[in-house]
Amino acid sequence: MTDGDTRLPGLDPAALVVEDLTVHYGGVQAVRGISFVVGAGESVGIIGANGAGKTSTLRGILGLIPRRAQTLSLGGEDLRRLAASQMVRRGIGYVPEGRHIFPGLPVEKNLLLGAYTRRWRGCADQLAEVYELFPVLKEMRTRLAGALSGGQQQMLAIGRALMAQPRLLVLDEPSMGLSPLLVNDIVSVLQRLHETGLSILLVEQNAKLTFATTTRCFVMDQGQIVKTGLATQLRDDPEVRRIYLGL
Repeated sequence: MTDGDTRLPGLDPAALVVEDLTVHYGGVQAVRGISFVVGAGESVGIIGANGAGKTSTLRGILGLIPRRAQTLSLGGEDLRRLAASQMVRRGIGYVPEGRHIFPGLPVEKNLLLGAYTRRWRGCADQLAEVYELFPVLKEMRTRLAGALSGGQQQMLAIGRALMAQPRLLVLDEPSMGLSPLLVNDIVSVLQRLHETGLSILLVEQNAKLTFATTTRCFVMDQGQIVKTGLATQLRDDPEVRRIYLGL
């Protein structure tokens, strides 16, 4: 491999590969050398209690907090030295916990801000696709984003991330603060996105949502992956059912 070459040999060229990821907050080790892969077109979920290290894992992958990793790549490109601001250009769409929309801007301008890395010629088609996925956003495209309901704001946050046409969509607790009915809407959206072949990495405390929208899951506890398997397997695991489903 030549100097400056960010391609990693021997890896699935369409995968997110995370190997030996470690994240520290001061003297606290929030993520303890975890490894996993999200394959092309795969939907992968991470569940766990508060403080398990789920969000720290996402923020570490995205470079939002300091981290170390033996391998961190998307499509074979080494991400370890890239700033967080460069991740969108590399094909990662991020839906943060708490949505972080721009409440004083109209819905459509919020969406267009998600396409800041792209030329306008392609944005119109992508905007039409987002409006097809979320018809309510088209109806409210001139309304200030701060006037939307919580569920509509979550749809806006997802739509904004999709405007960059990511290869991998990363979502952090998209069900937070939503009613069960609105959670069902998010489930439907994630299922539709998965059917299009988009790769998804989902962090959630809502295990039911995770099992309904992903093909494979990890359970995190104290910064480590303690269980892994198909979503259907973990859904039927007695310990997982007791701790995360209350059954």
